[in-house]
Amino acid sequence: MPGAGKPLPCGPETPYDEMWRTERKPAREGCSVLPPTPALRKEAEDALEAAFAAPSERIVRKILTEADTRIRDMTYKPPSGPLGKKPYDVEDVVRQWRERRAGTDGPVPGGA
Repeated sequence: MPGAGKPLPCGPETPYDEMWRTERKPAREGCSVLPPTPALRKEAEDALEAAFAAPSERIVRKILTEADTRIRDMTYKPPSGPLGKKPYDVEDVVRQWRERRAGTDGPVPGGA
């Protein structure tokens, strides 16, 4: 049986929590569930990082367009709380992407 012979997760000074199994199960199984607003905020930040790491301008635009669609949907139909994000300026991010690519001494891809 897993955990046999090991101490309980709470110490003697910790008050008893009836929901401890429910609260710890997602962490134990390696998954996390965020409310919609923080989840989209994280997704938007991940999309920006992915765009900067993209191999071509076409992929940068695709990543940002998909992220912007979800941001706009959430902005105009928020499920709970403000998002705190606005759609990306695709041209500005593409310009930054080009500058970063030029800084790595690699070739700057065109619109491929």
